[in-house]
Amino acid sequence: MLGRCGGPRVPRVRRGLSVSTLTLVILFGAGGTGLAAPPPPPNPSDSDIQAGKADANAKAGEVGRLTNQLAQAEQKLTQLQDDVELKQEQANKALVDLQIAQDDAAQAENDAKAARTEADAAAAAIEQARADLKTFAAASFQQGSTVGSLSAYLSADSPKDMLARAQLLDAVGGDRLNALDRLQQAQTEKSNKDAAARKAAEIAQQKQDAARRAKNSADAAQTTAERAEDGQAAQNSQLEKNKTDVEQQLYAAQAKVGGLQGQRQRYQDWLAQKQREDEERARQAALAAAAAAAGGGGRPSGGPAPSAPAGSSIEAVIARAMSKLGMPYAWGGGNASGATRGIRDGGIADRYGDYNKIGFDCSGLMIYAFAGVRSLPHYSGYQYSSGRQVPLSQMRRGDLLFWGGPGGIHHVALYLGGGQMVEAPQSGLRVRVAPVRYGGIMPYATRLVG
Repeated sequence: MLGRCGGPRVPRVRRGLSVSTLTLVILFGAGGTGLAAPPPPPNPSDSDIQAGKADANAKAGEVGRLTNQLAQAEQKLTQLQDDVELKQEQANKALVDLQIAQDDAAQAENDAKAARTEADAAAAAIEQARADLKTFAAASFQQGSTVGSLSAYLSADSPKDMLARAQLLDAVGGDRLNALDRLQQAQTEKSNKDAAARKAAEIAQQKQDAARRAKNSADAAQTTAERAEDGQAAQNSQLEKNKTDVEQQLYAAQAKVGGLQGQRQRYQDWLAQKQREDEERARQAALAAAAAAAGGGGRPSGGPAPSAPAGSSIEAVIARAMSKLGMPYAWGGGNASGATRGIRDGGIADRYGDYNKIGFDCSGLMIYAFAGVRSLPHYSGYQYSSGRQVPLSQMRRGDLLFWGGPGGIHHVALYLGGGQMVEAPQSGLRVRVAPVRYGGIMPYATRLVG
C-alpha cells in the first residue's frame, strides 16, 4: 500500500508501534517484557550507494555534454535559418532584377525595330529622289520640259533671258542634288541610330541572360541552404531525443540514489531507535534490581517518554501596418493595395504552402505600410537604401529596421518605439508585434519620413 507521496507506510507504522510499546514499558515498569523491536529495514552498502552516485554523475555529465551540443546545434540552426532567409531575399532580388532586365530588353528591341523602320524609310526616300533626278535629267536632254529642255534656251527673247533661264535650270538641278545629299545624310544618321539601337538591344539581351543566370544561381543557393537547414533540424531533433533519453536515465539514477540513501537513513533511524530502546531496557532492569535489593516494591519512576517525531503621416504608416496583424506570412505576398497570394520558392515557403496563402512577406508589408508615402521595391535590400540612414542609437518610431550581414539583407521590420516592432516574420507565422531583436541587426535604420 502506498502513501500520498508513493513511499511505503508499513515501516512507519511499526516504528510508531515500537515507540508506544516503549512508553508502556516505562509507565508500567515492564522492563524486559516489552514487544520485540521491529526487524531492521534494508541497509544498502556504501559501495551500492557510491555506484549509484557514480552512475548518476555520469548521466549528469552526459546530459551536460548533450545540452552543450544541443545549444551549439540550435545556434547553428539559427544561423542556417538566417541564411535561408537571406537566400530567399536574394532569390527575391534576382526575380525583381530579372523582371527589370526583361522589361529593358523588350524596350530596347522595340527601339531597334523603330530605328530599322526609320532607316528603311530613309533608304526608300533616297531611291525615290534618285529616280526623280534621273527623270529630270532625261527630260532636260529630251526637250520635253519647259524648264529643263533645250527649248528653254531656243525660246528666249534675248541673251539676257537665255542666261536667266540657264541659271534657273542650274538652280533646279542643284536643289535636287542638295536634297539628295540631305537624304543620304539622313540615311547615314538613321543607319547609325539603327546600329546603336541594335547594339543596345544586344546588351539588354545579355543583361537579361545574366539576370536569368543569377536567378537560377539564387534558386540553387536557396535550395542548398534549405537542405542544410533541414539536415541541421534533423540533427537537432536527434540530439533533443538523445538528451531526453539520458535525462530520463539521470532521473532514474538519481531516484535510485535517493532510494538507497532513504533506505540508509531509515536503517540509521531504526538503529538509533533500537539503541535507545536497549538503553531504556537496561536502565529499567537496573532500577528493578536496585528496588529488589532494597526490599522495596512498587513501580519505579519512569523517565520522560521520547518525543514524537517532529505622429500623423508616420502614424498613418504604422496604422496601416498594424491593421494587418494576424495576417499569414506568404513569401512574395503583399503590395500597395494589401495582401496578395504568395509565390513559389521551390523550398521552405512551398512546404508551408505560401503560394496558396493570401498575406505578406517582410518587404511586402513595408510596401503596403508606406503606400501612402512612397513606392518601395519588393526587396528588403533595396528598401534599406530607399531613404536616409540613421544610426540605431537615433532610431525613432516609424523607421525601418533591417537584419543581414556581408551577404546582404534578409529581413525588414517597422519600428514602433519602446523597443517594439511590427513584422511579417517567416513562413508558418503571422504578422505580429515583437521586441526588437538585436542579433544580426544592421547598424543603421532607414528613415523614409521626417
